[in-house]
Amino acid sequence: MPNSISKGPSLSIPNRIRRWRQFQDRFIHRFFQINGMLSILILLGIFLLLLFDGFPAVKNLGLSSFFSVIWNPTSYVKETYGLGAMIISTLMVTFGAMLLAVPIGLGCAAYLAEVAPSWVREILKPVIEILAGIPSVVLGFLGIVVVGPAIARIFHLPNGLNAVNGSLLLAVMSLPTIISISEDAISSVPRSYKEASLALGATRWQTLIKVVVPSALSGIIASIMLGMGRAIGETMTVLMATGNALKMPYHFFDAVRTMTATIAIELGEVPFGSDHYHGLFVVGFILFVMTFIVNLVADIVLAKYQEVER
Repeated sequence: MPNSISKGPSLSIPNRIRRWRQFQDRFIHRFFQINGMLSILILLGIFLLLLFDGFPAVKNLGLSSFFSVIWNPTSYVKETYGLGAMIISTLMVTFGAMLLAVPIGLGCAAYLAEVAPSWVREILKPVIEILAGIPSVVLGFLGIVVVGPAIARIFHLPNGLNAVNGSLLLAVMSLPTIISISEDAISSVPRSYKEASLALGATRWQTLIKVVVPSALSGIIASIMLGMGRAIGETMTVLMATGNALKMPYHFFDAVRTMTATIAIELGEVPFGSDHYHGLFVVGFILFVMTFIVNLVADIVLAKYQEVER
C-alpha cells in the first residue's frame, strides 16, 4: 500500500509534462495557422480593393482603352488611359536591374561563403546590411547628382535621366537581398558535398560551379525573385532618376515612367471618383498581377527543381 501511494505523484509528473508539451504544440500550430490565414486574407483584401476601385474605369472606358500605349488622362481633346508605355518602362528598368544585380550579387555571395577569410566576411556583411537600409530617396538624389551626369558624359546624351540610370539604382537596391539570401543558401550546403567533390579531383572553382551552386539553387532563385520584387515595386528612386516621360521607350537611353511612379505622381492630385482616379487603381491592379505572376513562376520553378532533386 505505501508503495502504491508513493508511485502516484511520480507518475503524475510525466503526465503533466506531456500535457503541457501537447498544449504548446497545439498553441504553436494554431498560432502559425492563424497567421497564415491572416496573410491570405490581407492579400485577398488588397486584391479586392484594387479590383473594385478599378472596375468603374473599365466599365466607363472599356477594357480595350487600356491596351494602347498613350497615357494622357488630362487631355482637353481626348482622354487616353493606355498602359503599354508604363508596362514596358517598368519591365525595362526591372530586367535591366536584374541583368546587373544577379551576376554581381551571386559573385559576392560566393566570395563571402567560399573564398573570403573570416575577417573580410565580418567587415563586408555589415556593410551590405547597411546598404539595404539606405532610403530610396537618397539613392534617387545620387541618381540625379552623380549617376545621371556620368551617364550623360560617357554616352554623350543631353541628360542621364533615363532607364539606364533607373536600372543602375534598382540594381544597387536589389543587391543586399540577393547577396544575403544567396550567401546563406551557399553556406548551408553540406560540407560533405564539397569534400567529396575535392576528393574526386575537382578544383575549388569546379566544386563551386558544379556542386555548391546547384545544391543551393533553390535559395538562389528565391533571392533573385525577392530582388526582382524589390525592383518592380520601387517608387521614389525611379520617380526621381528616370525622367518620367509618358511615351513608349525604344531603348535604355530613353526617359521612362514606371507604373509605381505614375501612381505616386498622380493619385494625390486626381479628383476623387473620376475615371482618372479609378484608372490609377487599374494601374495598381496590373502591377499587383505582375508581381503575383513573378512569385508564382518562382514557386513553380522551385517545385520542379525540388522534384528533380528527389
